[in-house]
Amino acid sequence: MIHQMGLYGQYFKAIIEGKKKIEVRLNDEKRRKIKVGDIIEFIKIPEQDDTLQVQVTELRTYDTFKEMYEDIPFKEFDCPDWTIKEMIDGTYDIYTPEQEREWGALAITIKY
Repeated sequence: MIHQMGLYGQYFKAIIEGKKKIEVRLNDEKRRKIKVGDIIEFIKIPEQDDTLQVQVTELRTYDTFKEMYEDIPFKEFDCPDWTIKEMIDGTYDIYTPEQEREWGALAITIKY
């Protein structure tokens, strides 16, 4: 199955370069349909002028993004020099704490 998701340019580039191996998302209804072996087609945003496809190799769920970041090395997200606070604050720029409480967090391990 193919799932489509938007992805900002800097992360898009990091996947192509092999630096970003884990995609962070809410574990919402859309993401709960993803299975290991599925394909994710990322659409570069905001331009929407490029796409790339990756294969899902592992799915890990967490109650909070903080739990995820305490469990997974930051280099897997292509953020090797970030602090845990920067990781969480950066995630809250995209998702709200309310969304996190409702859905939890999902770490999607991908292979380009």
